[in-house]
Amino acid sequence: MEESIKPLDPIFLELGPIQIYWYGVIIGVGALLALLIAVRESERRGLHKDTFVDLVLFAIPIAILGARAYYVIFQWDYYSQNPGDIIKIWNGGLAIHGGLIAAFITGAVFAKVKKLSFWKLADIAAPSIILGQAIGRWGNFMNQEAHGGPVTREFLEGLQLPEFIINQMYINGQYYHPTFLYESIWNLIGFIGLILLRKANFRRGELFLTYVIWYSIGRFFIEGLRTDSLMLTESLRIAQVISIVLIAIAVAVIMIRRVKGYSKARYLDSSQ
Repeated sequence: MEESIKPLDPIFLELGPIQIYWYGVIIGVGALLALLIAVRESERRGLHKDTFVDLVLFAIPIAILGARAYYVIFQWDYYSQNPGDIIKIWNGGLAIHGGLIAAFITGAVFAKVKKLSFWKLADIAAPSIILGQAIGRWGNFMNQEAHGGPVTREFLEGLQLPEFIINQMYINGQYYHPTFLYESIWNLIGFIGLILLRKANFRRGELFLTYVIWYSIGRFFIEGLRTDSLMLTESLRIAQVISIVLIAIAVAVIMIRRVKGYSKARYLDSSQ
């Protein structure tokens, strides 16, 4: 039966010489839905309705560049020999940590220029970011990438997965862990949790920092299953190191801001 399994077509649409890939379509859908949610919430929190539209006009392209640059840097042995492949993001190769760092810096600069609270923007954006990540992982699914180590078909069937996911995890004669799915589900749970936590009226900045902690915990464990990790050394995965660092920084920032009195404002406060 396995010999007759064919992967899903990664191309969404062909218009003459132009090919539009599912990878880009799915990431675009995730980004659009995330933006709509952020815009709606920003209006509730007293911001102008165009605030997040203006922000993403800068943040999304800069985040994509950051995600690609991060990936290319840690795969420089390959890209230095194949520079023409650097721009081929439709084949995958966007490192989310690079994108998040670039988006974080962009958001901080934007907030300063617009004279807005960066932490207020970050809190509003947090559920949108993790939802975009949850959706975006399905782009990896279409490309048959970001998967884990070998497993049996019986293992995948035991997870009660639909047939199309099981079949797509059959790559070059072997079934693999659908780690894209594990992370997508983890992020979706995180999205729901952050939406519910909004009502808890956290101190400003702590909703975003909770996102950082939640995402990093999941990424640390899921990364350990993957076979395509960017490596710092032969045995040290970059994403796991970054996850630990981000958890430590997020916890430290929460504690320092509380001790120093920097986090008196709360999420539901109307101040800018």
